[in-house]
Amino acid sequence: MYKKITDKDVKALKEIFGDNNTYVGDEIAEEYAKDEIGLIVAYPEVRVVAKNKEQVSKVMKYAHKENIPVTVRGAGTGLVGGAVPVLGGILLDLSGMDKILELDHTNMTLKVQPGVLMLDIYEEVLKHDLFYGPDPGEKTATIGGTISTNAGGMRAIKYGTTREWVRGLEVVLANGEVINVGGKVVKNSSGYPLKELFIGTEGTLGIIVEATLKLTSLPKYSTSLLVPFKNTATAVKAAAQLIEKHVTPTAVEYVNQPSLKYSKEFLGKHMPHDIYDAYLLLSYDGTSKDALRKDIDRASELCMELGAIDVYLIDTDERNSSVWTIRGAFLEAIKASTPLMDELDVVVPRAVIPEYLEYTEEVSKKLGIRMPYFGHVGDGNLHIYFCKDDMDLKVFEEKLDEAFDLMYSKAFSLGGLTSGEHAVGYLKKEYLATQIGSTQLELMKGIKRLFDPKNILNPSKIVDI
Repeated sequence: MYKKITDKDVKALKEIFGDNNTYVGDEIAEEYAKDEIGLIVAYPEVRVVAKNKEQVSKVMKYAHKENIPVTVRGAGTGLVGGAVPVLGGILLDLSGMDKILELDHTNMTLKVQPGVLMLDIYEEVLKHDLFYGPDPGEKTATIGGTISTNAGGMRAIKYGTTREWVRGLEVVLANGEVINVGGKVVKNSSGYPLKELFIGTEGTLGIIVEATLKLTSLPKYSTSLLVPFKNTATAVKAAAQLIEKHVTPTAVEYVNQPSLKYSKEFLGKHMPHDIYDAYLLLSYDGTSKDALRKDIDRASELCMELGAIDVYLIDTDERNSSVWTIRGAFLEAIKASTPLMDELDVVVPRAVIPEYLEYTEEVSKKLGIRMPYFGHVGDGNLHIYFCKDDMDLKVFEEKLDEAFDLMYSKAFSLGGLTSGEHAVGYLKKEYLATQIGSTQLELMKGIKRLFDPKNILNPSKIVDI
């Protein structure tokens, strides 16, 4: 179906990117054949590193003419195989497009190239007492990757996902044409919302080469509460009621004893008051100390009414940093505890989280597979891991298939969706097809055909055409 790359193609690519930014064969390191989860390994025929949007446009014109597949990659921190070149071809590395182009104070926007790291965005806007809301767990992810997956993170309950913070995009289409969608404006009712089609579609419809992000004033004060409960069900039920009866927290995280154990072993640190089975980790922010104090007082009262064992105020920078560092390390800590794992990034309605987590425990026991979990219980996004441990690889793969079938089937029956924030990529597309059904699947395929009729943009991801 696709053209295999020849010496002539390599020469053409070197004319676009230069010898030092074009890698072929053994020059391509293994890290570029997989993503963070590492479950599928597929080498590109050529890896090129772009430095500007003109190069991206040129390579897509060439790939479109020659019928060569192109997979876009940022930092490679994905967990669903979205940036893995499963059909070979060209791996277009955008990590070199890492410039912050403009901070517009009047319009409260930040214009960036796609390879800018999230941690650099936070650092830049903080200098100006400004704020970018999305807070994905992996701070070394690129902004292009987080837009392409519509990343969420811990602050999504109050500030939304990446989609709500993108004002405009400059995009290279499959044929190399460059278009601008959206802009610096706040309102936009001008025709079909094309900008939205490039957010969360994992580079299958176009390649983001510039992004204009919304900023807001920096919340000047923030405080966290660590709230232990006797068990998971009580903690998760309390989270839903807390949100219903009180001002919206910045974050509502579920923490359990196993996750704390993994982090303790991984980081060599322990969280204060880490003797209980289940916790809610709550965060509140605001522009007024008095208003924040009232929120914290009311939240503490409600927690005790809802079955909390105690409420601990995390009121110093050192304790706050310790608690959130430990929470942020859960994924890496679990990954370090096993030679191989896969992840279920499922999202379900808040009301059914206790039932779903109880089912998780049942599946773990039934299949004899370790399944640690944690999650953003404020927005229903749960992260459940399937660990190989010392299991034979073939046995693990068989149990993994059964576990995913069981867990997704249960999630869909409760009104859940395939992915909350890590997207679909290559590894989860069969479950998306089951969830959405034939009509929606055909609509998605139709959109893909319209934007990419030769199917060269990140093929074999999300849907197959």
